[in-house]
Amino acid sequence: MRARSRPRFRAFGVVLLAAVLSLSLAVPGAAIPRPDDDPFYAAPADLADYPAGAIVRSRPITLLGLPLPVSAWQVQYRTNDAGGAPTPGIATVMVPNLPWWGAGERPLLSYQVPEDSLGTQCAPSYALRGGWELSGITTYLDTPFMADALRRGWALVVSDHQGPWSRFLDGVNAGHAVLDGIRAARALAPGGVGPASPVGAYGYSGGAFATLWAAQLQPGYAPDVEFAGITSGGVPADWPAIARGVDGGVQAGLALLIVLSVARDYPEYGVAELLNERGRAMLAENGSACGSELVVKYIDARVDDFAIEPNLLAHPAFLAATAAQELGGTAPRVPAYLYHSTTDDVIPVAGFTALVDRYCALGADLTVTHSTLPGHNPTAVVEAFGAMNYLGDRFAGVPVAAGCHPR
Repeated sequence: MRARSRPRFRAFGVVLLAAVLSLSLAVPGAAIPRPDDDPFYAAPADLADYPAGAIVRSRPITLLGLPLPVSAWQVQYRTNDAGGAPTPGIATVMVPNLPWWGAGERPLLSYQVPEDSLGTQCAPSYALRGGWELSGITTYLDTPFMADALRRGWALVVSDHQGPWSRFLDGVNAGHAVLDGIRAARALAPGGVGPASPVGAYGYSGGAFATLWAAQLQPGYAPDVEFAGITSGGVPADWPAIARGVDGGVQAGLALLIVLSVARDYPEYGVAELLNERGRAMLAENGSACGSELVVKYIDARVDDFAIEPNLLAHPAFLAATAAQELGGTAPRVPAYLYHSTTDDVIPVAGFTALVDRYCALGADLTVTHSTLPGHNPTAVVEAFGAMNYLGDRFAGVPVAAGCHPR
């Protein structure tokens, strides 16, 4: 039975990959309201009455507004912010329109898109429903990787892990959203997904940040969500080093995204008070911008041009605000495959190496690749195959050796 199904899955993959690679030619059939204007996203008055991960409402959608061989839904579910307050979460659930031919129930992969934004128009749910704005560029760039997971017969859940206030640097908020999104997807139980479905998680760059925070928080926050395995690449670690590395260069907008995020979302640290008049104007103008917009807008900009004193990226207020969002406070208690380019031009490899060392010292079971591929984006593309294959082995129950192992 499985042998006969393989050509069908290969054909399915060709159709789906061809569709996602032609996204730029697509024209939406109808206007899709942005999340802030869509009543589906609004929190109900009784949200606190729902348990974490419970579905509040759901609706079927046409994925990307295109005739793809995939069934898709959006779900609103209850999650909790970093302070424990009830918060509406949104996730997109996808299942290939083919039966699952493997053993057991269909696997469920939690896929974390790097939202990297300050506004809900940049959320993956809006792009995946067919919003068709440049604000969805990070989601569109990830669709070939989602297509590969669907080609393998897996179901996907893609949470808007930054939440309704688009908190770019909020690890606990993101981790809760991911874990409760998995709970909601299992409750929806689409296309062969059930209580015994093996669960995995995948994320690159900003998606890795959310994935690893979810893995760190899982034992205490969601013991019912047991991961078979996780993969993360281009892992953001040492936020000040990331900001310093891109400051004044072609990706300077990422440094400003980090500064704007902590200035807007963590007023208690006083970073906003360190901005000069130009910096305050930038914050007011870009307080709901996508990271991709900032990168285009602020090429070669320097953070200190927006600050009242020099070396803002080394100021104690900035260091304290970002330190609270660093990974590594605990280690994932699940087999994990982590990878990073040794010549990453966006996220310095030193922070990744230090995080891996920290996880290993805490007893994590890791397969680690220091990739020789040049740069952040090429590594995202090429190393994705190894990451997906690792998840496939975990879903199939292939055992892994305990401890940390270089690959």
